Amino acid sequence: MKKTICMAAFAALFAGLVSCEKPMPDDEGKEENLDISGRITSDLTLKKGRTYHLVGSLQIVAPAVLTIEPGVIVSAADNGEINYILIEQGAKINACGTADAPIVLTADSKKTGAWGGLHICGKAHSNKAAKAGESLTSEIGNAVYGGNVENDNSGILKYVRLEYTGYKLDAEHEANGLSLYGVGNGTSISYVECYMGSDDGIEFFGGSVNVDHCVVVDCTDDSFDWTEGWNGKGEYLVAYQSDPTCDCLMECDNNADDFNAAPVAHPTLRFVTLIGNGSQDNKRGVRLRAGTEVSLENALICGKENGITAETIQTRSALANGTSVLKNIYMDSSFSEKLEEGQSSLYNSASFLADGSNKEKAQISFKNRFVGTIDGNGAVDSSNDWTVGWTL
Repeated sequence: MKKTICMAAFAALFAGLVSCEKPMPDDEGKEENLDISGRITSDLTLKKGRTYHLVGSLQIVAPAVLTIEPGVIVSAADNGEINYILIEQGAKINACGTADAPIVLTADSKKTGAWGGLHICGKAHSNKAAKAGESLTSEIGNAVYGGNVENDNSGILKYVRLEYTGYKLDAEHEANGLSLYGVGNGTSISYVECYMGSDDGIEFFGGSVNVDHCVVVDCTDDSFDWTEGWNGKGEYLVAYQSDPTCDCLMECDNNADDFNAAPVAHPTLRFVTLIGNGSQDNKRGVRLRAGTEVSLENALICGKENGITAETIQTRSALANGTSVLKNIYMDSSFSEKLEEGQSSLYNSASFLADGSNKEKAQISFKNRFVGTIDGNGAVDSSNDWTVGWTL
């Protein structure tokens, strides 16, 4: 049986979205197919045990809530449309799967770049300057984001897998797996995997949102990316690259247009495993640049010739004066500092090794892809593998 959720043809009688469907069967376990798209202005629940077909953009408009129950599959159609899910400011997504029944957001074609991923717009800060008389808007969907509500709540993501994202609109705009625009720390994001996307896995555009237990596998641009002043926390993070076209394990900016823009990006990251592809074309591991600050601790970084690189005087100064912290980090390469003409070293390999907690050219191996820790450092301990059952 096929059903369709569509925009109301009878707008005079109904406000917003109308569900054009037959009554749901009582059997919750029965496999169902349901086409979804459009601007959703009232609460919508995707029921467990069912597969939904994303046939266009799905935008959730405030104050609506998109609820996705455990085990739901949403598969984007290969129909020439720009298929993505976008949660606008003031709306929410409550997608709560389980380790045994994760929520899977995927595509029919099962290839990188097949669809536009998940975008969430919040009311927390961005240090990007909007043009006069305009608001900041998302790269996909042109939804407004940003503000000063740091505890803004855009909902919950838990045990969610995003597959084959990265749809390319043009040379400047590709969709990440999970794009977080000014998302506040009232939002809960845990146990999320981005798998085989053609752009970034998870990207933070400002905001204060905290994330934990996140895995990015073979997203062919950067695994994790931040810009516009993100200052949240991240714990138990994994980036795994086997595709030689993958770029940075982490690409880390404050603001590419204004390195001094405030508030300055300064996330706090702990228990991190970053595994590169060994490519001689894409050698960058953690690329700290454009004025960003960071506190990075308990990390294993391997498979990239340049494990951690510090660029721009603002970023290097923050490391030198202790504003930024690199602690308990094991790398199979060496720390490097990129200097512009006429600049002198501020924080180099000797600085990185100075407190004795960091190791260069370390021997790093894993039991199974990214499972394993060294002296308590890394994201996935073999005795407590939190990735089992819901990741690919």
